[in-house]
Amino acid sequence: MEELRYPIGKFEHEGEISAAQRRLWIQEIAALPGQLSEAARGLDGERLDTPYREGGWTVRQVVHHVGDSHMNCLMRFKLALTEEQPAIKPYEEQLWAELADSRALPVEPSLALVSALHVRWTALLESMTDEQFSRAFYHPGSGQVVRLDRCLGMYVWHGKHHTAHIDRLRDRMGW
Repeated sequence: MEELRYPIGKFEHEGEISAAQRRLWIQEIAALPGQLSEAARGLDGERLDTPYREGGWTVRQVVHHVGDSHMNCLMRFKLALTEEQPAIKPYEEQLWAELADSRALPVEPSLALVSALHVRWTALLESMTDEQFSRAFYHPGSGQVVRLDRCLGMYVWHGKHHTAHIDRLRDRMGW
């Protein structure tokens, strides 16, 4: 069950985050829309409504969640870049996944959203200085102060994590 829930493991990065590591992560942010689109390519109807694991979200919900989550993350970056350690607004992702748009809408709008969003996010990331990557926001849900360089790594993991949910399901189902 743990492998189905965390097919690439949990996010891990110890120590300082180098400029080289950030450059790699920025490339991965830029590549995610194509990877997510490829994972969802050709899936429709019943396949989109198949949970990636028992008790998990459907493929459709996963794709919409990536759009919701990454949209929130870009806003967190912008807040942290323009305010001193702002408190961000957490959201109830599990409840968002149950809303009508996440449960019934075709995935194409969220794939287009992720694509456009990542173009903007990549441009912002490529323009940031070392000092800007050290800026942070406060997450009241976890009680943690999160630096933008670490947040970048977490969201690279997040995109790969959910893309792997879809890829592994396709493999198991022979799609």
